[in-house]
Amino acid sequence: MKKAFLAVFALGLGYLTLWPVPLTPEVYEPLRAPAFTGDFESNDAMAALELVLLPDAAVGPEDLAVMPDGTVYTTDLAGKLYRIDGEVPELIEDLGGRPLGLKAGPDGALYIADSYRGILRWTGPGRLETLVSEVAGAPLIYANQLDIARDGTIYFSNSTDRFDPELLGGTKPTSVMTVWEQSNSGYVARRLPDGTVEKIADGFVYTNGIALSQAEDFLLINETGRARVHKLWLTGDKAGERELFLGNLPGYPDNLERQGDGTFWLAFASPRLPSEKLMPYPFLRKVTWRLGDLVRPAPVHRGMVIQFDENGNILRNLQDPSGRFGVTTSALQVGAQFYVMSLDGRGFGRGMVADLPPPQ
Repeated sequence: MKKAFLAVFALGLGYLTLWPVPLTPEVYEPLRAPAFTGDFESNDAMAALELVLLPDAAVGPEDLAVMPDGTVYTTDLAGKLYRIDGEVPELIEDLGGRPLGLKAGPDGALYIADSYRGILRWTGPGRLETLVSEVAGAPLIYANQLDIARDGTIYFSNSTDRFDPELLGGTKPTSVMTVWEQSNSGYVARRLPDGTVEKIADGFVYTNGIALSQAEDFLLINETGRARVHKLWLTGDKAGERELFLGNLPGYPDNLERQGDGTFWLAFASPRLPSEKLMPYPFLRKVTWRLGDLVRPAPVHRGMVIQFDENGNILRNLQDPSGRFGVTTSALQVGAQFYVMSLDGRGFGRGMVADLPPPQ
């Protein structure tokens, strides 16, 4: 019996310490996460929003796009496109793939960052074309969000070059793996109006939301894995330079949306996790990964979005401690209504702007 126990113990120990894992953790010593105080004071402002369900128990309305005629679109986990500015969501077309970022272009088309297929352009049912499927000779394997300049230049993020979400069970497990590894394989690129595609910034730990400034002189970039936002100058004497814009945030930033008045909305996918204490210890992170889903880090359902101006001043902080909307991914005011989107929820939040706390 003793020998059998020792044999089982040795096998277990060998598995936890030697079994191959797909990630190679990098040493990272994060700053202590700020508390929900001050600009990030805990509240339940999102209680004013209705949970609008997608049809047929669909999940994952990650982002939204507002078209020139006021039509609002979203997509789901299965790649279906919906119109959502009516009382109930209306299925428009099954696009396939896994669409994440959505944006209306100056030409009236809907542009899509599809995490499986790259950058797409949709001009109506049955009319979907691929614009970018590779960058610098390598496949674009994890397109995440995009923004489009007035001249038609498409800026987009690629969350990682290390892990392909189509092969690893989707974007949610792939995002966890990328952040847990802490490899800086994310980047931002752009497609010029003549079709030229070029990287403009790299070295990010899970690049996520991006948004252009009102004057299009800089681009904001969410780095989810480091809980911060960067500013990349696009024009002027500082063109090509990168600055820290918002650092050591209380959650992991997901999408960024331009409101169109010089302010932005940022959604947090989750509060910062206690598992960050293991970030300085790559070996322990490998052991944790071998223990499986019950032990691996995972997003916490606690919704939070903030609005801020081009100087980084926090104007509004809206939260949902109940987690009713799942992993919150995007937020935007559309006329008199306010939307909050979700990575894994059965629907999205929608309510009247007048029912929300006013800007500070």
